[in-house]
Amino acid sequence: MKPRIIFAALSTITLFTALHAQAQVTRETVDGVTNFARLQTTVACAGATEASAVPDIKKMGFASIINLREATEQGAKVDEEAAAAKAAGITFIHLPLNVASPAPDIVDRFIASVSAPANQPAFIHCAGGGRAAGMWMLKRVLVDQWDEARALEEATALGLNDRMKPFVLNYLAAHKR
Repeated sequence: MKPRIIFAALSTITLFTALHAQAQVTRETVDGVTNFARLQTTVACAGATEASAVPDIKKMGFASIINLREATEQGAKVDEEAAAAKAAGITFIHLPLNVASPAPDIVDRFIASVSAPANQPAFIHCAGGGRAAGMWMLKRVLVDQWDEARALEEATALGLNDRMKPFVLNYLAAHKR
């Protein structure tokens, strides 16, 4: 009888832990922000973000905005967003990421930016959310020492897409630390 009780208790704990891990990413509707997904209080990944949403991002408690969009992308309006961030008193970091031809140091600059205590919690965005989720996955594996499967599950919940996933997995394969 005791082994059954122990097994039942362990099964319950495992199920609770799995459900809790999945519940960490929450989707919210934020005016002027596409695909907003928050990971507890640590980070949020999103898609296109209008300058008008920046004051609300600040009110939500984010210390920084990390914009991964290229200035040439349709609707990017990087300068407007930077000005809105300055007016709201939130740090604005622009790290344009072209998945097909990324800057050689883009991942290192992203990790340095998102890891700096003054920039936490960070609001990370691109056009759809895929690049933001992918870069966060790289941070999880390379800095936080998460295994790829766990980081991939979280990144998928945050918005990792099929366009960004190969970049992330290839980068991890080439840069095992």
